[in-house]
Amino acid sequence: MTVPVCHVVKGRTITGADLDYGRFATPALNLDELVWPRREPGPAFDTPLAEIMDVLVALGERLTRDPDGLLAEALERGSRTSPLPRDVLERSFAGLGRLFDRRSMAFQVREELGGADVLDGWREVDDAPSGRRHRIRAFPPRLIHVIAGNAPGVAGMSVMRGALTKGVHLLKLPSNDLFSATAILRTLTAVAPDHPVTRSFSAAYWRGGDVKVEGVLFRPQFFDKLVAWGGESTIRSAKEYIGPGFELVAFDPKTSISMIGREAFASEATLADVAERAATDATIMNQQACASSRVQFVEGTLEQVDRYCALLQKRLGVERATTSAIGNPLPSHLRDEIDGLRDMQPHYRVWGGYEGKGLVIRSEEPVEFHPDGRVVNVVPVESLASAVSHANVATQTVGVYPSSRKAQLRDGLAAAGVQRVVELGGAVAFEAGISHDGFYPLQRFVRWVNDEG
Repeated sequence: MTVPVCHVVKGRTITGADLDYGRFATPALNLDELVWPRREPGPAFDTPLAEIMDVLVALGERLTRDPDGLLAEALERGSRTSPLPRDVLERSFAGLGRLFDRRSMAFQVREELGGADVLDGWREVDDAPSGRRHRIRAFPPRLIHVIAGNAPGVAGMSVMRGALTKGVHLLKLPSNDLFSATAILRTLTAVAPDHPVTRSFSAAYWRGGDVKVEGVLFRPQFFDKLVAWGGESTIRSAKEYIGPGFELVAFDPKTSISMIGREAFASEATLADVAERAATDATIMNQQACASSRVQFVEGTLEQVDRYCALLQKRLGVERATTSAIGNPLPSHLRDEIDGLRDMQPHYRVWGGYEGKGLVIRSEEPVEFHPDGRVVNVVPVESLASAVSHANVATQTVGVYPSSRKAQLRDGLAAAGVQRVVELGGAVAFEAGISHDGFYPLQRFVRWVNDEG
């Protein structure tokens, strides 16, 4: 049965099934309605940040209570179209409201922009070496967001960051998460109907790469920047439209790894704790998140590493806040790859089956295919320092055990291109307000404008 998908345009919910995409149907697109004319300032350009935060805090509280049943509706429909299991979606939706925490938002503005003054007006710069006095402003932007669908929190972060920067924002719905963004924006309408922030957002679906749509919208006449999340094809498609006056802010496709020191084998209890931490990092959003660990480098003898692999495989099939007990069965191309390794002992060893409870491959070097669907590749190493060479610019998060060894490794990892080093088991705990994928999002979202002299 086809699932109906709504659009939200500047606070209004648009329903209809004019465009049939097989699994789901959407209203017809009215491209004129999805832009804000440049001859007029955006609705929230001059709204004080304190007032915007009040609205966002109220939004968070309403999302948590969901008195209108909008998240419940999104859950029902999303569970029919999302690759994520229903229980993972349910827990993700239950946590959306926490994104709009006042202390967290104030922290972001302070850390990323130096304070609210530069959003609400012009900040005086009176100590320039030239002796001239200047004024700068983080001017509200016009952004089009191609958001990722691997976690509902991406839609929530996009709305929160967009509102804090006061701009106008068009969110392109991803085919694997058609309901999170619209549920948030419909709740925003319920909280503050016709408020400037509410009128500053729209969300709609079109097929990614549709030149009839993107050829019109991805232009500097309407938007300053394209904020693109997603895989390599999404980023490469987005770059086709980048040119003078239309900038790309890319949350590039990433992968993540773990580094586990020989301290893990201090006792059986310690090893069990390490396996639990490593499994937690590997199964974030059923291993669909950028922060999900896929390759783990472990210091130890082969016998020790094999004991770790066995424990890790058992912990991959455990339900947690961001994962289900059982994921989707492995696709045939991965099964074929792994079947080929099972006969190659002692160079390779495999723990687990293909039913979605998790599988571990121990190999002398990282496998040549992309571990996915709760598949973890464990590689024994003589020292964690030797594993640094396996990190690169596509490595987002490195979980390290014990935490005390992060300091020895972080400069080398940073030089290799890594953006984030965390304690093993802490990969899911993103802190808004510090850098994300190597940059400060609020700084990149706004348009920096000078009034000089």
